[in-house]
Amino acid sequence: MTRDYEAVYVFDSTLEDAAINDKIAKHHALLSAEGEIALNHWGRRQLAYKIGKRETGYYVVARFKADGKVLPEFERSLKLDDAVVRYLISIHEHELGAPPMTEEQLAAKRARDEDDEDDE
Repeated sequence: MTRDYEAVYVFDSTLEDAAINDKIAKHHALLSAEGEIALNHWGRRQLAYKIGKRETGYYVVARFKADGKVLPEFERSLKLDDAVVRYLISIHEHELGAPPMTEEQLAAKRARDEDDEDDE
């Protein structure tokens, strides 16, 4: 069964961009993903806390559709790669943030806001 997944990778920041792209391509080849894998390169950023001697990392977020049966081998590959400082794979169910409001909810909010203004 295929599902939507999101993976966040933190690579060693001393690697060149070309080397990071090669490593991403190598790991994603194991997924046999359906369709295109959407990549979002966040770039080099400071880590929230030191990991070993590292204070910075190169962040990449990937979204893909894959069968759950291929994930163990994919994770094994990430664990064995010394250039991957940290990673997190999760099921991507929806975008973050509040769901859009219906017209009824918007009207009720406007009414509450007007009542609050009248009280002042």
